[in-house]
Amino acid sequence: MDIKIVVIGVGEVGFNLVKALSKEKFDITIIDIDEEKCQRVTNTMDVRGIVGDGASQRILQQIDMTEIDYLLALTKIDEVNLVAAKSAYEMGAKKIICRLRNTEYSHENAIITPEQFGIDYVVYPEKAAQRDIENLIRQTSAIDLEEFKNGKINMVGIKIDHSSPLIGRNIKNVELSNPYIPHKLALVIRENESFIPPKDTIYKKDDIGYFIGKAKDIPEIQRMAGKPAFKVKNIMILGLGKIGRLLAKSLQSDYNVRIVEQNYEKAKIFGKKLSDTLILQANGLDIDFLNSENIEETDCFIAATQNEQTNILASLLVKHYGVKQVILHITTTNYFKAVRRIGVDAVVSKNISAVNEVLKLIRSDQQDLPVSRFEDLDVDAIELTVAPECKYLRKKYTIEQVPEELCIGAICRNNEMIIPNNFTEISAEDELLVITKEENIYKAENLFQ
Repeated sequence: MDIKIVVIGVGEVGFNLVKALSKEKFDITIIDIDEEKCQRVTNTMDVRGIVGDGASQRILQQIDMTEIDYLLALTKIDEVNLVAAKSAYEMGAKKIICRLRNTEYSHENAIITPEQFGIDYVVYPEKAAQRDIENLIRQTSAIDLEEFKNGKINMVGIKIDHSSPLIGRNIKNVELSNPYIPHKLALVIRENESFIPPKDTIYKKDDIGYFIGKAKDIPEIQRMAGKPAFKVKNIMILGLGKIGRLLAKSLQSDYNVRIVEQNYEKAKIFGKKLSDTLILQANGLDIDFLNSENIEETDCFIAATQNEQTNILASLLVKHYGVKQVILHITTTNYFKAVRRIGVDAVVSKNISAVNEVLKLIRSDQQDLPVSRFEDLDVDAIELTVAPECKYLRKKYTIEQVPEELCIGAICRNNEMIIPNNFTEISAEDELLVITKEENIYKAENLFQ
């Protein structure tokens, strides 16, 4: 029987989530007060649409909530999401996931908590984006970083520049010639298309390669790809919005942090709260101002205003002045792939971060193995345990006989992390990290379970 999902709010987060879920066998109903947004979804996807206020009991009563497996409250307004969640809970929805912007609800001394509204899990998009940006700062030269096995295994995205020593060489050759840098190339993005690369894939200029390795080996992998990491000391953040404030609060004890904010009142208010951060009231696009702040000596620039055109222009400007690491935040997810290619070092979207978080929750619930979904990469990461009677062991396959659609990125054996090579043997009870496309997950299950 199909899993039934109700999505309240189909803005950027809701739309992209429904887009991903609609490719699978889910029975989806959307609710949005904006008729145009509803039509945008129902005209392109096989879902049912209801135009109305998601917090209205009258609207929610049009759905038999006792049959709903997931209620996703994803509007931009916390109060609407909380009321919708509470109503759906009282009406019998089985599991409720709620998007919130205000982090006060998660504080230790909070008077009102999500649990009081029947909410099972809360997604904070700004906190998700903050986490992604901090990972990039602590792993410079990367354009993306994902962690597995409690951070012991990393998947790092690296852009292959014109000077990279990898250009013109194939994957197998690079692996064999770097035996002391154990790594697996799990994914390649080439001309905005992502694919799991076969062994004979040749590295090309402007490829974005996603390498898997032990956390301690990531700097060597970056150096191998021609993008060595560097030490960050001076950070400049453009914008005192939610993301900027969260970043400053978290980073100010470890780095020299400056925030540029054009709004005088906002700069004055938050200047008192961020005591170890220098707040500069100025226009971040003013070249004279940037020169006066010695922008070329800045190690990391984060464009995090609520205006993505400002973020894009500022990022290009400071990159031209020689800032080593430029991280750009955008909200319009349609721009994501295109913006990646304009010359900045990394692109982060709070909406994509939130979508990936919700997808991971739903997929992990529905499958017998943990699945992490990376919607911006169009790929899944699966963690599974090799069954003693699985097809792979019964037929005495070797790792080279694993289908090319499956990349075995890492093996955990007795708490030891192994990056496999062509001679690695897979044993019963090994825990595998497999990177693959969504449509090929079943191949991994059939082979190892």
